[in-house]
Amino acid sequence: MQQRKLGRSGLEVSALGLGCMGMSSAYGPPADRQAMVQLIRKAVDLGVTFFDTAEAYGPFTNEELLGEALAPHRDAVVIATKFGFQIDASGRRLGGVDSRPDRVRQVVEASLRRLRTDRIDLLYQHRVDPAVPIEDVAGAVRDLIGEGKVRHLGLSEASAATIRRAHAVQPVAALQSEYSLWMREPEEEILPVLEALGIGLVPFSPLGAGFLTGKIDDSTTFDPTDFRNLVPRFTAEARAANRAFVDLLAAVAARLRATPAQVALAWLLAQRPWIVPIPGTTRLHRLEENLGALALELAPGDLQEIRAGLATLETHGARLPAALLEMTGL
Repeated sequence: MQQRKLGRSGLEVSALGLGCMGMSSAYGPPADRQAMVQLIRKAVDLGVTFFDTAEAYGPFTNEELLGEALAPHRDAVVIATKFGFQIDASGRRLGGVDSRPDRVRQVVEASLRRLRTDRIDLLYQHRVDPAVPIEDVAGAVRDLIGEGKVRHLGLSEASAATIRRAHAVQPVAALQSEYSLWMREPEEEILPVLEALGIGLVPFSPLGAGFLTGKIDDSTTFDPTDFRNLVPRFTAEARAANRAFVDLLAAVAARLRATPAQVALAWLLAQRPWIVPIPGTTRLHRLEENLGALALELAPGDLQEIRAGLATLETHGARLPAALLEMTGL
């Protein structure tokens, strides 16, 4: 398995991680727990060492799932989790954000129990809290790092200015933000800041929440609890208009004897050596397909073809529901 370092932090992980959110939430009913335990362990067998979760996924149940699945492999893997949303002790979502230092410590203690571990390798602030100075948040995580309960600080969906302010208090190892062929906003301001500061990028939804695989079209229906029902980019009209992205990927994939998903992931990997995408899945054959992207090296001509094609395309529809967009720092 290819390895990558997240910026200058020294944190080394497999070049592709596994996003585990969809095993417990967001994409319809939770998958069978024991089947997901086996899938996560199979990912370890295949060389994946980087696993992404959050207290908000479930809530709580995704961390518990990873805790069970990774317990036999704890010293061989890197676990990333997140704090920052308002969630009560029963797991009820309260709708806002909360990054007060006392709350950060409370979440970490609970996450450690659920993950069955004594340290969190990478701890992200899930969303920026406008009521708490980022310096206070970074300071709280710095204290936890000093106690050995956390190894590295991460941010998610933070602006360039917020990243710089946090990094001045406690070095930021990684930023997690949406980045893919149909969501390239980080290229404008975020990537240059990360490069300058030596911070890695962990793209979530690197396959466009499944759309860039080519398996979704304007006639696809989702489970009523699937969050994509609320996403403007996933209306039938937007999906029909955005099909051009899949057509571009499919043309390159056919020539390279690959799949659109593999080309999409290989394109991300080619952007910077410190980018580590975390595609999620609940199916073994999709996990194996995604990992196949690591063997796909896009030639300069392939990258130029994709770049030229993207220059003619416009993404239709907002990437997240309005309520979540308001909480992002991008």
